[in-house]
Amino acid sequence: MPQPYCPGSPLAMTMLLCATLLFSQSAFGQTTPPVPANAEANRYGSGWECNRGFRRQDDSCHAVTPPDNAFLTNESHGKGWDCHYGFVERGNQCLSVQVPANAYLDPFFGDRWQCMRGYRQTDTGCDRIEVPDNAFLTDSTFDRGWECERGYQIVERECVALIVPDHAYLTTSGNEWICDRGFEKKGQACVAVVVPKNATFVDTSYGQKWNCDRGFEAKGTTCSQIKLPENAHLDSSGNAWACNRPYQLRSGICSMD
Repeated sequence: MPQPYCPGSPLAMTMLLCATLLFSQSAFGQTTPPVPANAEANRYGSGWECNRGFRRQDDSCHAVTPPDNAFLTNESHGKGWDCHYGFVERGNQCLSVQVPANAYLDPFFGDRWQCMRGYRQTDTGCDRIEVPDNAFLTDSTFDRGWECERGYQIVERECVALIVPDHAYLTTSGNEWICDRGFEKKGQACVAVVVPKNATFVDTSYGQKWNCDRGFEAKGTTCSQIKLPENAHLDSSGNAWACNRPYQLRSGICSMD
């Protein structure tokens, strides 16, 4: 680097000025590297970046050459190009997507295909989904791809009509039935729930269909009145009893001992 000319002088001010010039030139040479060809200085901050169509290698910018059926991207990283719609990247090439029969080019990605409705993707293409009688196609491409109509149920690969017994009705799905209120399922029939005296019907899908009234307890299929021992009271359920505080249960009675 050429050195600035400083005339000899005994004055301290002249020596300080020469040192300042030397330091300033050295500092600027380290913080402002030259911008290479096909690049431009960053708009924000320091440094530089390559122009579109070029990629940085060390301290220079080299041209990006996209393959056939590809276009340059504006990204500063990666390979610098992408395949056109309808083409798929294979190595450093863009090959045309081969769409099989009964399929269409994926409208979002453009580099793959999807089967049309009523077909299922396989290793070789799109196979037709075989829909049995009394069934309809679903939007799912997994599993069977079809469901039985209302009032039918799947038996192996067919849709068989449901036999709804008396006092029953089809559920919302339409593929099973449940008994009317006041009836319970016994095999393939609905039989009336027998509610004993001093009990109330309970609409539940499992277990006992009735509960004893308050003050009564279940004994088999009947409700027996609870006989409270001394110093006891009905518990929160109303169908059993507990000792009053501070009494405790001892041998079936409430005692302090």
